[in-house]
Amino acid sequence: MKSNSKHGVCCLCKRETDLTFHHLIPRKVHRRAYFKKHFTKQELNIGIDVCRQCHRVIHKSYNEMELAKSFSSIDKLIAEPLLANQFEWLSKQKIKA
Repeated sequence: MKSNSKHGVCCLCKRETDLTFHHLIPRKVHRRAYFKKHFTKQELNIGIDVCRQCHRVIHKSYNEMELAKSFSSIDKLIAEPLLANQFEWLSKQKIKA
């Protein structure tokens, strides 16, 4: 079975661990007319490698449409106070095996 994760440094909490791919514009909204009209397929598939915990925080904090419209770049994710606080807290946590 092929794993979609790779090992490296999470771009949000800066911990070294296994990483998952986060689409900056969630795949769930790719089929919507607005996103088809305003973004290329390449732009829709841009993403970042993050740890599982940071990925979970992102998706628990905002729904897919909010993420697509308001948090479609790493800079916007980091600038959001709610998320920044969670990433900061996670940066001090031990990695779970």
